[in-house]
Amino acid sequence: MTENGENNVKKARMEDDPFRWPGYTGEAYPEMCDIRAMPPQPKDSELKPGQLPEKLIKQYFEEGYLIIKDFFTKEELQACRDDLEDEVDRLANKLYKAGKIKNLYEEYDLDHRLIKIDEEWPGAVILLHKIGRLPPSFRELWGNKRLLNLIEQLIGPDIAGMPNWNLRDKTPHNEATTVPWHQDAGYLSTDIYKVFMPTVWIPFVNTNKQNGCMEVVPKGHLSGKVAVHQCCAGDTWYIMLEEDEMKKRLGCSTKDAVVCEIPYGGFLLFNNFIPHRSLDNKSDHIRWSVDLRFKVPGENNGMFGLKPDVIMRTKENPNMEIDWETFDSLNRTELQIKSVKDIVDIKADQEFDATVQGPWMRKWEITHINTHVKKHQQQEKAKGK
Repeated sequence: MTENGENNVKKARMEDDPFRWPGYTGEAYPEMCDIRAMPPQPKDSELKPGQLPEKLIKQYFEEGYLIIKDFFTKEELQACRDDLEDEVDRLANKLYKAGKIKNLYEEYDLDHRLIKIDEEWPGAVILLHKIGRLPPSFRELWGNKRLLNLIEQLIGPDIAGMPNWNLRDKTPHNEATTVPWHQDAGYLSTDIYKVFMPTVWIPFVNTNKQNGCMEVVPKGHLSGKVAVHQCCAGDTWYIMLEEDEMKKRLGCSTKDAVVCEIPYGGFLLFNNFIPHRSLDNKSDHIRWSVDLRFKVPGENNGMFGLKPDVIMRTKENPNMEIDWETFDSLNRTELQIKSVKDIVDIKADQEFDATVQGPWMRKWEITHINTHVKKHQQQEKAKGK
């Protein structure tokens, strides 16, 4: 074989080698997230408020997701919508005082006001997504006793909340809010690859295919693997999982994907290894939602050491008072920025920075150059790499 031929073979092998990306380990822990991970369940006559029959919990472990249509009260969710109105108003006034927008758009309601603000100053949606503090009603929602009773059926009586909660302000036809196929574990450090982490995705409007609900691939979690992702999708900071890679590493296909339409008051419960995405919002209003994650205290949380969990319940103290003040004193957005300070130029004033960076950018191949990864590329170029 000629030298060029050998080089071509070597190149082909490298291109087919998933281990060249730090995010891929080849580890598989199916027993951690399939039916074998299901704790002993209470009898139907012994169910606590919020808990589900064993057959539904079994379905969650077998399929990797569960649609729960009626759970939260209107009062619980309205409190969240009220706090969202305050957050949008706070953002509008900040942009107005800084001369970024010339109109406060106060005549628009919660489901439309941010659309107008973002039209005048593109990036407003991202600024709201980046808020690092939990509004009061969101604390109540996350620590809801009925919700914790349900989570107890999945991971046992010791429960912690993950630091990577996310507010989703999905405006219509906005690439920044349309999330491609991925596994949640792909964003986290590799020590999370053997940790089971249920996610609760709660909408604050009725969600359907038209306004960009979630879509999942049933049983896509059963391999217990994290496939090779890429970064970043289009003009976003999101990692993405190609369909061929999904088939190759996870043994599942988007042909089996299920559109998860969730009514107001319900939520989607899914596994941290199941491939999922959110669809484009083709409606005329915002699709508001939040995703909250849970795990067993003491296990790795995959946050690259940036922020600890918030302990919500223990076997010894099931009615403990959650220490939200300590948890909220560490702003996850600021810590996330500091975590990549060696690969991006950190501005002294991040107040109007509508870009997002984080440690996941080091895990996967960067396949798209955009405003979110541009800082990284500039820094690498300056280093002569």
